[in-house]
Amino acid sequence: MTAAKKAGQAAEGSELPGREAAELELARQLAERAQAEGLSLTGPGGLLGRLTKVVLEGALEGVGPVEVAVPRDRDASFAPAIVAKRQRRLGGVDDLVISLVAKGLTTGEVQAHLAEIYGAEVSRDTISTITDRVLDGLAEWQSRPLDAVYAVLFIDVINVKIRDGQVANRPIYVILGVTADGERDILGLWAGEHGDGEGAKYWLRVLTEVKNRGTRDVLMVVCDGLKGLPDAIAQAWPQAITQTCIVHLLRNSFRYASRRDWDAIAKALKPVYTAVSETAALDAFAEFSGQWEAKYPAIVKLWESAWAEFVPFLRFDTEIRRLICTTNAIESLNARFRRSVKARGHFPTEQAALKHLYLVIISLDPTGRGRQRWSNRWKAALNAFDITFDGRLSAGRK
Repeated sequence: MTAAKKAGQAAEGSELPGREAAELELARQLAERAQAEGLSLTGPGGLLGRLTKVVLEGALEGVGPVEVAVPRDRDASFAPAIVAKRQRRLGGVDDLVISLVAKGLTTGEVQAHLAEIYGAEVSRDTISTITDRVLDGLAEWQSRPLDAVYAVLFIDVINVKIRDGQVANRPIYVILGVTADGERDILGLWAGEHGDGEGAKYWLRVLTEVKNRGTRDVLMVVCDGLKGLPDAIAQAWPQAITQTCIVHLLRNSFRYASRRDWDAIAKALKPVYTAVSETAALDAFAEFSGQWEAKYPAIVKLWESAWAEFVPFLRFDTEIRRLICTTNAIESLNARFRRSVKARGHFPTEQAALKHLYLVIISLDPTGRGRQRWSNRWKAALNAFDITFDGRLSAGRK
């Protein structure tokens, strides 16, 4: 090394705090030693790969964030594979593990991924320890204070396989709220108690928990004919309107019909759920019944049973109808749940299943763009809600 280079390094080091300067000097010594011994800095078996392996393994065992300085290049062509350009910290190792688990990878698959991509040897116990750290966060999240008023609550179910003696399907319910400002708020996850559906007592307990966390008013609750839920909603929030999901009603209708009749049935039912009023909907439904009741009486009975929870949205303008006549708002969340659960297979306990779904939730929308699109989509509807419900939504902003 030339005297000029040494002097430059000394001058640079003198501007840094003592410990940082010492660490920088150590890194330079490692690089010089590697070059002197003919060891490549990059590529398979190179010094950078070995250091990355050590850093990742150390971080996974609990070491803090690692500062990363990205090299400069004249034409901006340098694109590091492990550390993204402009990334200044390698502190998201836990986040990496959580993200992989949320996508449905088992601890063994995460272990293999880290070994293949980063050359890091990490035990399954360490990976489990990382994911177990979210349990405190899950408990805190599940009991956090909620908004005083929600425009809409969407309630749906995801079935997961839990090994409790033997592997069996268990329902886990999720409630997603739309705040007075149009924000998406996932209120919590609740494990079901019975395989054949929950009763009013169960739902009253869940909704009372939501009330106790601060929610004093809900304008509408959109759900899929969950047994006992409408009665519990009426007790928890007497002014709330219970609306069945039209898409689920259609899907359930198709279950009673031959596939070759699906298009015709859908066409015949469309005038019912797009009617301008309940009277017009009744006329359209009478026409549908006259055409299909002889062949599919179960479909007619299904709609008759759901009618009281089907018609409320017909009283509202198109802005409200468009957003509340379906649980699409929660279906996108459930789609993420299902992909992850399917990849994961089954869970040893109910707690493990809840933890996994919570990992999916905290891994949602890392850029925030999805939340922004959601808010934009609800702006017009919120104005209509406030007028229709006599200012009850505005009260939630005070």
